[in-house]
Amino acid sequence: MTDSGHPTALLFDLGNVAIDIDFDRAFVSWSNHSGVSVDLLRQRFRQEDAYARHERGEIDFATYAGHLRHLLGVEIGDDDLKSGWNAIYVRERPGMRDLLRRCAARLPTLAFTNTNATHQRVWSSLYPELLSHFSQIYVSSDLGLRKPDTIAYDAVIQAMGCRADQVLFFDDMQQNIDGARAAGLRAVLVNCLEDVTGAVAPILEESA
Repeated sequence: MTDSGHPTALLFDLGNVAIDIDFDRAFVSWSNHSGVSVDLLRQRFRQEDAYARHERGEIDFATYAGHLRHLLGVEIGDDDLKSGWNAIYVRERPGMRDLLRRCAARLPTLAFTNTNATHQRVWSSLYPELLSHFSQIYVSSDLGLRKPDTIAYDAVIQAMGCRADQVLFFDDMQQNIDGARAAGLRAVLVNCLEDVTGAVAPILEESA
């Protein structure tokens, strides 16, 4: 911690913190290709074991696609499944790029995201200016570890070279906030940009 009690590093989730995502866009795409209703696809979709294994890099997209076809009850080729899978990205969250720029000028600003190699290629190409403000992005499929597991946070903190209680973490999912706190991080649940701006305001004001 700094002498003022402020954190010495900031760690951000990406999806629905820095980048707005919407899984309904995938369901619409898959519905168009399969004829199965969006509502039914939404009901059938689950972020279960295969989803988590995919995000830990244990299975590739082709393997996950086979599971996804069974889960959704659809007959869609890999290319069409991937098109819908990659359609979830809406835009960078308004105001976030400038806020990250200001944070990065004050403290080490990093990201830790649960994602898979297919999605990583998409968000990396869509939002390079936004992502340039992170000095490092830790990716679950590279680490082989995934939030909210304590071991995942431990690995990231070790790579950052600091103590867990020196880090302020932002995520949009309560289970990930709980996991971060269990690992010793300070954590803020994000529902909107104001949740982030309010948390970092004392840090930015101190540097003004």
